[in-house]
Amino acid sequence: MTKDPAAPHHSQARGGSLQQGRSSDLTVPARGVLFDNDGVLVDSDAAVVTSWSRWAVEHDLDPAGVLAVVHGRRAADTVADLVTGPRRAEAAALIDRYELEDAETTPAVAGAAELLASLPREVWAVVTSGTPVLATARLRAAGLPLPGGMVTGHDVRTGKPDPEGYLLGARLLGLRPEETVVLEDAPAGIAAGRGAGARVVGVGERALGAGADVVVRDLTGLCWHDGVLTVPAGAVLRDG
Repeated sequence: MTKDPAAPHHSQARGGSLQQGRSSDLTVPARGVLFDNDGVLVDSDAAVVTSWSRWAVEHDLDPAGVLAVVHGRRAADTVADLVTGPRRAEAAALIDRYELEDAETTPAVAGAAELLASLPREVWAVVTSGTPVLATARLRAAGLPLPGGMVTGHDVRTGKPDPEGYLLGARLLGLRPEETVVLEDAPAGIAAGRGAGARVVGVGERALGAGADVVVRDLTGLCWHDGVLTVPAGAVLRDG
């Protein structure tokens, strides 16, 4: 990850915070771009709250406690942690139905459409913990293009934070993981991207403190050209 050499220097030591007064854009070498879906391309937070709160009440669970553990994970993995015995399969099917019912209200994350428009179809893919049907429904509801390649929770043996999904995503693009950049909002996904060996751009406040190389507010102003992802200075929440 580099920056304009003519701009004032600021420390980029891992774990350090962005200093005030940054005036230089960041550039991230990236032959391929791997996007998480929820919280990165589509803003599904409201739908997640609605679906999972409804599900939690039906299973006599505290909605706040359930919502604290769902982000970035496969629904089946969350259900497996919270529901035991023969009710588990029914509970997993129920949350899949609720989330699909609420998908039509999903908007795009700011800047997502413009960033995707800068990317040739063969350069990017989606790596999501969701199901294929849910991911597709949310992308369509948000008015975003469908990717040429998608890795979903159905395609991996182990969900995030395991890196398997991002390793598969890089393979879909015909690249090594270190040639890609991962955009993620949740700690589990950031850990998965780092575990795969990719650079990671965190998106939104949920990504702060989770180990991403840089965290941006949203995708506004980000663009890709000729193997480089440019991150505008004004979008950065934390550098390093």
